Amino acid sequence: MNKLYTITISLVVAMGGFLLGFDSAVISGAVNGIRTYFEMSDWELGFSVGCVIFGAMAGNIFAGPLSDKFGRKKLLIVTAMLFTVSAIWSATATDYLSFVIARIIGGVGIGGAILIAPIYIAEIAPPKLRGSLVSLNQLNIVLGISVAYFSNYFLKDLEGESWRWMLGVEAIPAAIYFFALFLVPRSPRWLIQKLNEITLAKKILIKIGGEEFADTTIGEIKRGIAKKEAKGTYADFFSKRMSVIVIIAFGLAFFQQITGINAIFYYAPTIFEQAGGSTDASFLQAIVVGLTNLVFTFVAIWFIDKLGRKPLLIIGTSAMAIALTMATLAFNNATYSFNDATIEKIGNMDIKSSLTPLNGSTFSSQSELFSNVAPLLSEVQFNEFKQNEVKHFISINANLVLIAILLYVAAFAISLGPVMWTMLSEIFPGNVKGIAISIVGFFNSLVSYTVTQFFPWELTNLGPTVTFAIYAGMAVLSVMFVYKYVIETKGKTLEEVEELLIRS
Repeated sequence: MNKLYTITISLVVAMGGFLLGFDSAVISGAVNGIRTYFEMSDWELGFSVGCVIFGAMAGNIFAGPLSDKFGRKKLLIVTAMLFTVSAIWSATATDYLSFVIARIIGGVGIGGAILIAPIYIAEIAPPKLRGSLVSLNQLNIVLGISVAYFSNYFLKDLEGESWRWMLGVEAIPAAIYFFALFLVPRSPRWLIQKLNEITLAKKILIKIGGEEFADTTIGEIKRGIAKKEAKGTYADFFSKRMSVIVIIAFGLAFFQQITGINAIFYYAPTIFEQAGGSTDASFLQAIVVGLTNLVFTFVAIWFIDKLGRKPLLIIGTSAMAIALTMATLAFNNATYSFNDATIEKIGNMDIKSSLTPLNGSTFSSQSELFSNVAPLLSEVQFNEFKQNEVKHFISINANLVLIAILLYVAAFAISLGPVMWTMLSEIFPGNVKGIAISIVGFFNSLVSYTVTQFFPWELTNLGPTVTFAIYAGMAVLSVMFVYKYVIETKGKTLEEVEELLIRS
């Protein structure tokens, strides 16, 4: 078995994951810059950050069927082009609409890359390495997130509009990805299933695992084709025989996003500022979040083919629930104090003058704070206070917040992060895989958009305590779902997984 060759082509394909992660996290450093430049409200900010997911939904819907028709490799090349265009356009945008359009184009690339890269890797990987190799895509996603946080930190102090540099630098790895994809072979399974190119597919499979592996794999693919007389349809996907697979897929796709992971990645510096941190400290803490994500993704890759998918999911979702509960308690125990020092930090002089009567007051919750501040300010001033000034008055156990966020990210990185995409690439029959991955990916993106769109509004209007309590409740439900419905796929061929689940 030529592990080096298999790992190399998997790493190249997984560069799409790097761009996905970079694109997802880089916006976190640009939030304040774009809010100021485009004069955004909470809803406009939420949409400009989350609109990338609308593009991802389109990518989800079309990537699967198009990859079935034209091949995995060609679709990945298109995603690389989309990432490049989006990075340059968003960095040079001069109005809100063009900025949003550029973000949506990048989203289409995300929607394609996040679905097709794992499928390609699963189709070329030997069963014993498949979990680890598919997880390379997740590893590259978190590597991209970490690099984005580092990039933001070093670019934040550039003179002028530093957010443009933060967004534009993505064009460099996107161009590298575009050219590197021409070096990888087409999927041997796709070559046999769609073009009946058995000779070419065998040459690729021999390079991956040797003559015996090639003959065995081709035999399994042929047996799978013999069982599938017709191409899968949407009706097949929702048929009774697919019910177990559909429940597992939709459940994992829902809980991966509804527990708040993209809110953490998109708004990490904002969250730490809510906990009273300075801008510099918040960007540094975001880097620590990215590194934690990276380290524990390595842990997941090490254990996913040893411990198995389901045990990692149970351990990870349980730890996520604990971490989110810790964050909830930390913000719930926070107090808000007005004194000479905190009032002096207010940037808006009119707001500062209006709030002077509160000097000497302390409030035990954000709702109590807002109820006392609101009568003293105009509606516009009150919104500005909630968005930019409330962080100056909070007294909180910031270390507990940081520990909770790091535990949450670590738990996600060993469970719902990599395991969901690994299992989606394994559990669907070949004749409906393209359609199925697109449907589930679309649903996953829809949930992600909902979380991302509402998060700034939740922080401002519900407060961090209620926001994190909602995510904690969802994490508890995810533990229950995994325990009851998810099956183990470790060490099984794709054909064995299909027989197990269809028979179930």
